[in-house]
Order: sequence, then C-alpha cells, then structure tokens
Amino acid sequence: MKLRVARHTHSLEIITKFYHEILGLEVIGEFENHDGYDGVFLGKPENDWELEFTTSDRKSRSQYDEDDLLVFYLSDDEIQNLKKKLYSENIQLESAVNPYWNKMGILFRDPAGNRIAIARMDKRPIA
Repeated sequence: MKLRVARHTHSLEIITKFYHEILGLEVIGEFENHDGYDGVFLGKPENDWELEFTTSDRKSRSQYDEDDLLVFYLSDDEIQNLKKKLYSENIQLESAVNPYWNKMGILFRDPAGNRIAIARMDKRPIA
C-alpha cells in the first residue's frame, strides 16, 4: 500500500520550496495543465508515501481543525538541523492544542497554514 496526502494551494511554487528546502523532501513528480491543475509530488523515493500539492484557477479554501497535523518523525540530528533552518527562516514555533505535542514535538506552519509537527523517531520528548 502507498499513501498520498493531497492538498490544494494557491501558492504551489512557495509551498514546493518550503517542503524541499526546510523539510528536505524531494520533488518526485510534477504535472502542468492536467485538466486545469498544476501539481507536484514531494517525498523521498525510498518511502511509501508522498505529499501532493495542486493549484488551479479555483481558490484554495482549506479549513482544518487545530488538531489536524502532518507529523514527521526525525532523528535527533535531523531535528537539530531543522530547528536551525526554522530559526534562520524566521519560522515561528507554535503551541499545540493537544498538550502531547508540546511535550513530544515541535509545531509550526507551512506557508499555506497547514500545521506540521516534528517528533523524535524514538518517541521520546523533545527538549
């Protein structure tokens, strides 16, 4: 089984740059003018999942609950490198509604407002 999470955005170029440069995901596919939609697939070739972002003339109206998250599990070194990138790009960390994520991860938003949680692979609290 393979998983793809698809989200519509009004800023495909900005969102692609964010997930590539900040989270280190690779562009593993893209398409243009597919029935009025452009899109990109982001992930890692060795994984069985990918993120798809699309854009079209239709304005994105995504609304998510504050508990809706994309959760990525990283190694300690990857988390430290990510924190440096977030700081250098002036991306603010946020408090989560669910107290679990305030103890076990870090939370921030992508340019489209989607909440992202980063947790340790071994599921220990992040200091």
